[in-house]
Amino acid sequence: MKLNPKALAYVSGALWGGSFLIVGLVNLSSPEYGREYLELLASVYPGYAADRTIEGVLIGTGYALVDGAVGGWLFGWLYNRLVK
Repeated sequence: MKLNPKALAYVSGALWGGSFLIVGLVNLSSPEYGREYLELLASVYPGYAADRTIEGVLIGTGYALVDGAVGGWLFGWLYNRLVK
C-alpha cells in the first residue's frame, strides 16, 4: 500500500498547525495552560517567542503549519521509498 505524500502533508500540517493554534489561543486566556509546550516550540521555531500575543500565536501557527506539512510529506515519501 502506498501513501499519498501530498495528502499526508495537508493533513499533518492542518493537525499540527491546528493544535498549536488551539493551545496558543487557550494560553491567551489562561496563562499557565501550555506554557512549557509553547516555550519549547519557541526554542525550535526562529522568530517565534512565547510572549502571549495574538501575533505570536499566528506566527507560531504558521510555523507549525509548514513544519507539519513538510514532516508529513517527508514521511509519506520515505514510506513509499521503503515499501518498494
